[in-house]
Amino acid sequence: MEPDLSALDEHLHRLDVDGYLIEADSEEADQYYLSGFDAPDPFVTLYDGAVHLLFGRSLEYGRALREARAETVERGSDYDYERRVEAHGRHEGWSRTLAAFLRAYGVESVATPPRFPLQTADGLRGQDIAVQADDEGVVTEIRASKADEEVEYVRRAQRANEAAMGRAEALLAGATVESGVLHHEGEPLTSERVKEEIEVTLLRHGCALDETIVACGTDAADPHERGSGPLAAGEPIIVDIFPRSKQTRYHADMTRTFCRGDPTETVREWYDLTAEAKQAALAAVEPGATGEAVHAAACDVYEAAGLPTLRADPTAETGFIHSTGHGVGLEVHELPHVAENAGELRPGQVITIEPGLYDPEVGGIRLEDIVVVTADGYENLTDYEESLAI
Repeated sequence: MEPDLSALDEHLHRLDVDGYLIEADSEEADQYYLSGFDAPDPFVTLYDGAVHLLFGRSLEYGRALREARAETVERGSDYDYERRVEAHGRHEGWSRTLAAFLRAYGVESVATPPRFPLQTADGLRGQDIAVQADDEGVVTEIRASKADEEVEYVRRAQRANEAAMGRAEALLAGATVESGVLHHEGEPLTSERVKEEIEVTLLRHGCALDETIVACGTDAADPHERGSGPLAAGEPIIVDIFPRSKQTRYHADMTRTFCRGDPTETVREWYDLTAEAKQAALAAVEPGATGEAVHAAACDVYEAAGLPTLRADPTAETGFIHSTGHGVGLEVHELPHVAENAGELRPGQVITIEPGLYDPEVGGIRLEDIVVVTADGYENLTDYEESLAI
């Protein structure tokens, strides 16, 4: 995929700098997006209207020549790195090498991402290269709007996500109940066992994840509690899966809440309210609408039912105690925000809609779909039904 970097060109012109500089490994999403290269160790990407890569060592050089989305790929040795280190020490030697690399492209001033390494910035300034932090995070802003190809990457990851959710639901549905605890093959069914099934299914579909959430009872009352131990009958079980495609590196995200057995009346009411809040928020999604307005639509449903929200009470510890959603792409949490004070939505932005309710006395309920903003509304990329009791 060739990203449209015209907005980056305009941004550099407004900042009156010669180029944009990133030094990071490819786990930093801006680095991967700009360079198109996947490497586990830090390397340098310079954008001056074209992409130029610099590697301190030669380990990734050959592969970068084949795979990177770059006009040039070079090594520290091309700029006398070893001699500079011998003469000036490792840190200053690298600063001098990097300055020489920049000057080879006529670059005397650069903007950097907000989290650029301080030591590198100070070293470049010591070599009379002007460095300024890009407070706006322009590359992060640019990649918030996805091209059709990127949306397709998310869609494929979501299909894998749905397969994993299906396996989790089947495991819960097939469990027996003994003394109020779910059992599978004669053993207590645990959060860890369900997570294992999720991870194996994702691997078979070309995806992976570092963590997932299978949280029951009081665990589910904490929105980011991963969950552990035996799963109980009659209590809500939040399953939140956010895999990343191993091929494309794009994420998906989806949450469902299940109950094996008979949920309480409160749990049923909360589930129905959360489904209503999700539909209200989805109905508010369109280009030009703000993330704040989408969030407000979910809050309105809960507040009308007399339940607390952070919008109504910033100190609330129960009720709807998080934002309605977030952007998804190369990162599972990225721009845009779907929350208070969030700005306008644009076509191509992929966002989650995930309202929820939480209270240790009840447990937790969350429902989450992933959608893409279109020219006239949104497309829901999620194809998985909602059902509390299984």
